[in-house]
Amino acid sequence: MKISIYIVVFLSFFNSCSSSSPEGTGGGGTPLPTNPVTPTKPLTDTEAMDQVQKDAIKYFWDYADSNSKLARERYLTEDPNFEANIITTGGSAFGLMSIIVGVERGFLPRAEAVSRLATALNFLEKADRFHGAWSHWMDNKTGKVIPFGTKDNGGDLVETSFVCQALITVREYFKNGSAAEKELALKADELWKGVEWDWYTKGENALYWHWSPNYGWEMNFKLEGYNECLITYVMAASSPTHPISAEAYHQAWARNGAIVHSGSQYGIPVVLSYNGAVGSVGPMFWSQYSYLGLDPNTLKDKYADYWQLTQNHAKIMVQYSIANPGKWKDYSDKCWGLTASYTRNTDGTTGYTAHQPNNDVGVITPTAALSSFPYTPVESMKFLHYLYDENRSKYVGIAGPYDAFSPQYDWVTPRYLAIDQGTIAPMIENYRSGLLWKLFMNASDTKQGLKKLGFTSGKYGIQ
Repeated sequence: MKISIYIVVFLSFFNSCSSSSPEGTGGGGTPLPTNPVTPTKPLTDTEAMDQVQKDAIKYFWDYADSNSKLARERYLTEDPNFEANIITTGGSAFGLMSIIVGVERGFLPRAEAVSRLATALNFLEKADRFHGAWSHWMDNKTGKVIPFGTKDNGGDLVETSFVCQALITVREYFKNGSAAEKELALKADELWKGVEWDWYTKGENALYWHWSPNYGWEMNFKLEGYNECLITYVMAASSPTHPISAEAYHQAWARNGAIVHSGSQYGIPVVLSYNGAVGSVGPMFWSQYSYLGLDPNTLKDKYADYWQLTQNHAKIMVQYSIANPGKWKDYSDKCWGLTASYTRNTDGTTGYTAHQPNNDVGVITPTAALSSFPYTPVESMKFLHYLYDENRSKYVGIAGPYDAFSPQYDWVTPRYLAIDQGTIAPMIENYRSGLLWKLFMNASDTKQGLKKLGFTSGKYGIQ
């Protein structure tokens, strides 16, 4: 099955460092903290959204790296110091956007947030860059690349595009503020404009994911749709300094039109061909990572109506869980959501996989449903209450919902991944107020790039 290289590498990595015993049976780690108690009085919808946003933001505030103020790749409550030196680029990007949500909601002190964001951006400025692109992982003290794989020791254009999506929202949010905020906005603008998107075409009408100073283009992963990489083409086309041609988007990403899919699942149109999903849909993060800033509502090009695409993705996932062909315990319209996350291996140990309808092992990942709030508000709210009203003591910990659980096996991993935790607060906020969507979509460079690629959006006057 062809899925994103992100998942292929992570699957290998997580299996190599899986715990040798099931969760909760010891192993010498720090004892688990006392979990929140499931309340006897159900939360209101507003209380529940406030609480899960506050909790998810903690990962990027209370549990951020103390030096860089960026996000650790993961946090294991049973072993808090595990890989504490690894900073994740994409997860940090989502963390920057989560902090904006925290400031806007009054959950975080604005001045302290600005100071932390300045530290984070200064770290990014000094960190290793490869023709402007950051690596997937970096050391928390030096900013030097930590290889994500043997040949993946250079620029990661997709992770970099997530950072640039965040940098534009930071710039737009703070550009008219205090002197410190204006300085922060200027720094964000400088960093975003430093990416050499055109370098990552290899001179072709396509974008390539990786470049290494040691291995060059040997990984040779062309970005072709549909997966989580739409934002990479949008950012590359929007660049005022190193833009790509529109032909790269149409020929490579859209596969000269072959990206369009005429089939359906559960009577719901699939719209685009999901890489490796064989007529169905992929993991939910494909409708989340690109859309923290990119608003799919009224967004269209000649290949898709992106509101229909993203909504239908979530709706199909809900219907799949209701149909429950695997007969997994508790799957329903209030317990649903398949995406890439920690997983339970057949021997009870912890691994990693891209959960989706054609790769379902009975494991639910909270970020899948919670980060789908704009698309399936009723079902996402049901899931939120399922977590916080019915199962808070089991499935919610020190920084919000744990990464994954399985009612089938009475299993939960008391761990967090930045890339999963980081989409929760931003996407719920986009449902509540559209904050990040408005910031990103109203930016002049974003509009220019979308127009260049042939997108329209009645909501933002892009014609």
